Amino acid sequence: MTDDLPLTHEDIAEIAALLENSGYRELDLATRRFRLRVAKAEGGEGGLTQEWQWAGASGEVAAEAAVAQADPQAICSPLPGTFYHAPQPGAPPFVQVGDEVGPETVIGIVETMKLMNPVHAGRSGTIAEMIVADGTLVAKGQALMRLS
Repeated sequence: MTDDLPLTHEDIAEIAALLENSGYRELDLATRRFRLRVAKAEGGEGGLTQEWQWAGASGEVAAEAAVAQADPQAICSPLPGTFYHAPQPGAPPFVQVGDEVGPETVIGIVETMKLMNPVHAGRSGTIAEMIVADGTLVAKGQALMRLS
């Protein structure tokens, strides 16, 4: 890390400690200047991984949102949070590939700050592709599914 980071090492350590003591698996924080991803180790064996990425280096987050908005068949996340395909663990998903949907059909939920927000298809069509896996942290405007 360099001295010109917008966050200090202490800031990152505090973020990591908050994540480790929470029920969340990962935190993906993106701004115009950087992206910080902190995730719990696989298998729940303790420990965290950290990854920095300068937004100017690849612009991955901005590029993803731009592609989603340019795709008229994409159903995009209305807000940032964790996307879930089903109403609760073990329940069947709201929709699957091949299902017909209408504008008011709930296709999933985005959990933001412990609030479960339904995501509606917004238009009629057939689910052609599930883009985001269950339990994935998503950005506002990120494509979740694609209609045919």
